[in-house]
This record gives sequence, structure tokens and C-alpha cells, in this order.
Amino acid sequence: MAKEVDTAEGSGYTAKDYTDPPPAPLIDAEELKKWSFYRALIAEFVATLLFLYVTVLTVIGHKSSVDSAQPDAACLGVGLLGIAWAFGGMIFVLVYCTAGISGGHINPAVTFGLFLARKVSLIRALAYIVAQVLGAISGVGLVKAFQSAYYNRYGGGANTLSPGYSKGQGLGAEIIGTFVLVYTVFSATDPKRNARDSHVPVLAPLPIGFAVFMVHLATIPITGTGINPARSLGAAVIYNNEKAWDDQWIFWVGPFIGAAAAAIFHQYLLRAGAIKALGSFRSNTNV
Repeated sequence: MAKEVDTAEGSGYTAKDYTDPPPAPLIDAEELKKWSFYRALIAEFVATLLFLYVTVLTVIGHKSSVDSAQPDAACLGVGLLGIAWAFGGMIFVLVYCTAGISGGHINPAVTFGLFLARKVSLIRALAYIVAQVLGAISGVGLVKAFQSAYYNRYGGGANTLSPGYSKGQGLGAEIIGTFVLVYTVFSATDPKRNARDSHVPVLAPLPIGFAVFMVHLATIPITGTGINPARSLGAAVIYNNEKAWDDQWIFWVGPFIGAAAAAIFHQYLLRAGAIKALGSFRSNTNV
């Protein structure tokens, strides 16, 4: 457990002491006996359900607005910018609501990145991913139940590779987009950063929501923007279209690679985790 004190250079402020939390155990069976663990699973399930319900409805509404068969269609939708705001805004709201209960992951890629950084145990990571996927399926199921006339007509909000793009381009877009998101999550929740910049109050969900917003602006035209395997799988399960299933691997492989890259970049390069580990190893061998 490392304890450090930093001074914000040129700011006239001295940062607070901070202590890095110890790494989460790989297997922590004791979690299964705690109500807080199950409360966190409920929070992840409900948050992902709400996330998919609002955002998929927004996607379907946009596609309805650009349908020439709809009268006065141009006045009905929010456009691609509105879709990006819906995804980013919902993440901001839901992370704010659930951060103190479950950490506000709402995304298997985020959970995977935090697991690699030893922020959560394997048991918690797997349970979160199951809760997120079930929440996503339930959220899209509600959309179909309430909007059955429009759901299938406008693609069910499913992620697919857009015409004109190769699978490699789609995979690259998902890797980079998820890297931006997970890197932002690490930076916004970094205890050292929070201690160093304690004189500058920052609401962590805000940069995370903005990261989702910006990535959607860039990648909606390519893949519809996945960067969240639960979101992509939930829509694919309910829509159950061959194209959505053919492209599904892109929306799991890409985000997991991007999350792993972000975890390694932040923890072992920016936070010098590799150097600390090497120093600890040398100290132990010299004893």
C-alpha cells in the first residue's frame, strides 16, 4: 500500500495525502455473503436497463424522423447529435446515481478494465457482466413492448457495421472508442489525481459522460457505436437479426481490447505500476 504526498506545482496549493487502495483479491468468496454485493448487482442491472431503454428509444426515434414515409418527419427526431447526447447524458446520470453503490460500471468493458487493474475481484467482475447483460436485454425488451410498431421497422437499435466499412475498420473504431472511455474512467477516479487536484472539484461522472458523447459523435457512422458489449448484445438478442449476429463479435472483441489497452496504459505507464512492481521485486530479492 503506497502513501504519497504531492504538491500541485505552480498552484499554491498542497495536495492531500492519499493512499492507493490495496489490489482486490482475484477470488473473493466472502463477497457472496455480503448484502452490499447483491445491492451492487441490482444497481448495475437497473442502471443498464434504464440506459438501454432511453438510448434505444432515441435511436428508433431518430430513424423514424429520417423516414421519408413519415409526414413532417424532419421535425420529429433529434438527429445524430441528439443520439450522442442521449448516450452521454444517460451515462452521466446513471454513473452519478450508482457510483457509491456499485462503482457505476454499466458496461462490461469498463468492468473488464477495472478487473485487469485489480480494482474488482473476478467474482464481482463476472457477476457485474451478467447483471449488465440481463439489464440490457430487459431494457431493449421494454422498448420493443412499448414501441412494437416501430421497433423492427427501424432496426431495433442494434449495432451493425455500416455499408462501406470493413470489419477491420469497425473493430478499430470500437477499440479506440473504448480506449477513450476506459482511460477516462481511470483518470476520473484516480485517487492520486483526486488528492493532487483536491482544490479543483471535479464530478467524475461528467468527464465519463462526455467521453461517451464524443466517441458516439465519431463512430455512429461506422458501427452505430458499441463500446459497450452489453448494449450491443441486448439489442441483438431482442432484435434477433442475422446481420446483427454476424457483426456481434466486433462489439465484444473491440471493447475488450480497448479496455485492456487503457488499463495497461494508465496503470503501468502513467501511474508507473510496472516500475513500482519491479522495485518491489528487487527489494524482496535483496533481502
